[in-house]
Amino acid sequence: MNEFLIAIHRDIINKDASPSPEQMQAAIQPFQDWLGGIAAQNKLVAPPKRWDLGGRVVKNNTVTNGPYAEIKESIGGMFIIRANDYDEAVEIAKGCPILEWGASVEVRMAIPTVTE
Repeated sequence: MNEFLIAIHRDIINKDASPSPEQMQAAIQPFQDWLGGIAAQNKLVAPPKRWDLGGRVVKNNTVTNGPYAEIKESIGGMFIIRANDYDEAVEIAKGCPILEWGASVEVRMAIPTVTE
């Protein structure tokens, strides 16, 4: 099994892509159920964490506010799962209920550490 990062990206500018507080409340239980299903299959490696809308970017000894100011997108959450390959990880990601609210889900495979 490989480990995959699942990063949920949210549009923080477009009102159509941002759910209302009521819609967010309604989405919590399906999201928790989806994660519970992943955990029940012993495929959840690290639980989700939420991130603020700010952040900082360090580049060439310069620090700027907000990592996604240019593309108007923010990371809404991240966690790590186990899957056999990209196909399986993507299938798991496709089940994310937050996709209904205009979010996107990024899937990245961890590169195994080489040990001698």
